[in-house]
Amino acid sequence: MKKLVLASVLALGSLTAFAATPVVLENNNETVNTIQEEYQEIDVAEVPQAVTDALAADFPGAEISKAYKNEASEYKLDVMVGEETTTLYANENGDWIQK
Repeated sequence: MKKLVLASVLALGSLTAFAATPVVLENNNETVNTIQEEYQEIDVAEVPQAVTDALAADFPGAEISKAYKNEASEYKLDVMVGEETTTLYANENGDWIQK
């Protein structure tokens, strides 16, 4: 009889383990928002000449549609090449940055 009760308890206990809901420990949405918020939109005319020269040299025919700048003087550029839009990052010296 003890074995029957023990087997029943183990069977029921194992079924409840599968019904447990997963616990979310951390939500990473704040990290994404922080990266997006650190750039302030600026006028395209405010982009340094070194950056526009690098764009003309490396991406012929590309035009800056929007420009953003952060506190480290890094620039985020929304660039149109033909009908395609892409985002490029550069420092104030016109060197491209991988982000």
